[in-house]
Amino acid sequence: MDQEKQEKSAAGAVEAGAKTGKAIANIAKGAASGGVPGAIGAAVLENKQLIIAAGALLLIPVLILAMLPSIIFGSFFGDGKTDSNAITNSAVLAGNMTDLNTSISKVLSDGLKDVLDRIDTDFSTSGCDSKEVNNPYGSNVVYNANTLISMYCAHKDTDIRSISKEDLEAILEARKSHLYSFSFKDDVRDVPAKKEGEKATTTKVRVYTISYNGEGYFADKIFQLSEEQKSLSIQYASNLSLLLSDGVYQGLTDTEYSATGLSYEGVVFPSEGGSTRVVYYNQLDDRWKNAPYGTDNIGGYACGPTSMAIVVSSLSSDTVDPIQMAKWAYENGYWCSGSGSYHSLIPGAAKVWKLNVDGCTASEPQRIVDALSGGKLVVAIMTKGHFTSGGHFIVLRGVTSEGKILVADPASYTRSEKEWDLNIILNEASKRAGSGGPFWIIGK
Repeated sequence: MDQEKQEKSAAGAVEAGAKTGKAIANIAKGAASGGVPGAIGAAVLENKQLIIAAGALLLIPVLILAMLPSIIFGSFFGDGKTDSNAITNSAVLAGNMTDLNTSISKVLSDGLKDVLDRIDTDFSTSGCDSKEVNNPYGSNVVYNANTLISMYCAHKDTDIRSISKEDLEAILEARKSHLYSFSFKDDVRDVPAKKEGEKATTTKVRVYTISYNGEGYFADKIFQLSEEQKSLSIQYASNLSLLLSDGVYQGLTDTEYSATGLSYEGVVFPSEGGSTRVVYYNQLDDRWKNAPYGTDNIGGYACGPTSMAIVVSSLSSDTVDPIQMAKWAYENGYWCSGSGSYHSLIPGAAKVWKLNVDGCTASEPQRIVDALSGGKLVVAIMTKGHFTSGGHFIVLRGVTSEGKILVADPASYTRSEKEWDLNIILNEASKRAGSGGPFWIIGK
């Protein structure tokens, strides 16, 4: 994210963060007068105990400090001396997030058991002969921990000191019966005779389908957020994604975004050598450029969903366009307000569409080449350089006999027609990718 973008984000974030108290309000004033450096100075002057060392603070974007309470940072309001603090200790931060993820996962598993128990209770009075349960989640469910944590923090409003992992667990556990719902239909089926001379019979089967109620249900029914709190939770989640390197801000130039009349309907890149045939989508296509991605739009922010629409439509039996993938990403918690998509979108979507996915680093170039030669696709997160001025998901779709990389860039058909040096892609891939990135190898 460039300085201008960061300063704009900081100003918006600390405005909402001002409700957490006088110290944060004064940090907001510092941001308004001096941008990010002003906010940093205000934070240090306002409460020296808030930060162990000013030098450590310089490593953390101020909007994150202003917007994330002690559930993330640990002893945020402590004396900064005896208690380890996630602002200055990345191991504490990682431990806090791991503990929170474990807690959320446990409650969601408890909720799944609860809905199965409710199904058993319903079936016992159904009068049916047998039951079937369609459970698309297996033993767990794809969820966005950042979003749930942020909703919880926004739910607590100004009562920052009462925020804790244990309190979050208690709220979710008390409402676990709200996490999943089920529907059913009764089906009368013929049962063929087992032996000659016997009559065929029928059996009545109740078929249940389990549904995860999703993050929107959490906001409305579990945390009962006001519209203001919903807006605050979105900012929490966005800032948390930045801190954890789990979001990507896509920087399109004005020229790129203002292009009109673009349509790539029916464009397919044929297989070359061992590479796969690729269905191409462009997020700036007039058919969906202005369609929503959360409260953003596909043209400016949906490089992630568009990349996964390319991958899924090319490798699976489904045809999924950017509108459908953006809707799915939003409904499943992968949209990062004002910043595009969480990195977890890539493995999350691949798994839902039953594609194999493996993370890969820039230090493993041969894995990337071998995957492309074997007909797999590779999604990459790029930073400022040839492909973007900010952050951008692209799809690597093949490798030439000369070792050049072929891409499917969801924001540029022109770049998709070029052959690229592997070193350019390795050097410009994100150095702070989350969820297994900056490369994801995806195959059937």
